[in-house]
Amino acid sequence: MGDKLINRVATGVAWSTAEKVCSMLLQMVVSIVVARLLVPEDFGVMAILTFFTAVALVVVDSGFSQTLLRKEMPTNDDYKSVFAFNLAVSLALYLLFVAISPLLADYYNLQIIKKIAPVLFLLLPINALGIIQNTKLSREFRFGVLSRINFAASFIAGAVAIVVAVCGGGVWALVAQRLTMMATKTLLLWWRGDWRGEGRFDSVAWREMAPFSFRLMSTDIVSALYNNVSQLFIGKVYSTNTLGFFNQAQKVKDLTVQSAVLSVQTVTYPALAKIKDDTDKFAESFRKVLLINIFVMAPVSVGLSAVAEPLFRVLLGDKWLATVPYFEVIALSGLFYPLAMVAYNVLKVHSNGAIIFRLELIKKGIMTAVLALTIPHSTMAIAWGLVVMTLVEFIVNFAATRRYTTLSWWQMMRTLLPSLLLAVVMYGTVWAVGYYATGVAPILLLLMQIVVGVLTYALWAYIFRMEAFREFVNLIKSVLKR
Repeated sequence: MGDKLINRVATGVAWSTAEKVCSMLLQMVVSIVVARLLVPEDFGVMAILTFFTAVALVVVDSGFSQTLLRKEMPTNDDYKSVFAFNLAVSLALYLLFVAISPLLADYYNLQIIKKIAPVLFLLLPINALGIIQNTKLSREFRFGVLSRINFAASFIAGAVAIVVAVCGGGVWALVAQRLTMMATKTLLLWWRGDWRGEGRFDSVAWREMAPFSFRLMSTDIVSALYNNVSQLFIGKVYSTNTLGFFNQAQKVKDLTVQSAVLSVQTVTYPALAKIKDDTDKFAESFRKVLLINIFVMAPVSVGLSAVAEPLFRVLLGDKWLATVPYFEVIALSGLFYPLAMVAYNVLKVHSNGAIIFRLELIKKGIMTAVLALTIPHSTMAIAWGLVVMTLVEFIVNFAATRRYTTLSWWQMMRTLLPSLLLAVVMYGTVWAVGYYATGVAPILLLLMQIVVGVLTYALWAYIFRMEAFREFVNLIKSVLKR
């Protein structure tokens, strides 16, 4: 990877990470306030509908944004063709989901769903209006603009959610937050983007892009289904209240893990696409992305699991303590999910999409077995099943990358193992602080554990002169120079 590209990637990651950190902190504040005002059942209702919005948003995009990112020189006709398709699909799905919402309400015995669905599913056409603008800004490496847009949308949506919750709106606070964020983001994308609908719908160009796009869509749909399907079963087999606790564990985990994943994935995909023909540089860049990912995410994921109880006592209060056991487990999925997504980017860059779909069938066959075993057993078993599924996804994705890169299994293990072992040491240290510091106020205990965990991880990384530590420091320095 050339120096110019390294700088662009470093700057892009810096902007994206800064935005994600700021948004994470903002969303954390909003989540704390809203969670204290709402009841677990409100989050359970929203989790059920989130399953359908997650799948529908994948269908609306249909993989075309990734195809445009990968294409050498997209034309205005390409953009207009995808834009028209996205909008048409979004409107069709909106009408379909509104039509079936009474059936969902009866199935879960939650009549509020009939009122929420026509409003919440407006997310689909609103999102479709901004996909092309977001794609163009990503192609141009204008991640600073995207970061500011995302943060502004999060800020405005958070304020609206708090106002609605304070006014006694209940679950409508969560609906208002989702809609406001999407609408604000779309408006800002059109304001800052430079595409104004130029071009015409070109059926030939659309058909050329469709095969690869639909293969990506197929895999993304399967992933969206399996990432959210547990919510449907928990809400029905157990209770909406239990689903609320389980969903809150996932949400708190996603505030950190998902934000970090999106930061790196958004930037690395277009960057890797630019050097896909240089075998040596591509393999080394892939390895270093894995190296830095695990160095950052291992202590975050393991650390969150270690401080779960004081974290929830301080942030959400005692009424959410039932979430702690789920969170202690689910937080560990952050070890593998980011790595799986990096490997997935490699497959998107090099393959024609067919192998990705075949791999998804293999992974989802394994995951179906995991779900079949865990769902009837207990909600805690489902939590462990989610961790296992992220590990399976990484192993399968990396195995597939072997045909496109020279990075071997041994090199991958040597890249990941030091950070994983150090994270285990850090976990033991943080756990010991919590075990022996009895009678300490929750907020003081949380601060003690965080400080001890950070110092332990950083100190041992420095003492052992870990490559990941050196690369991380060099990355920070290059960003600061920019």
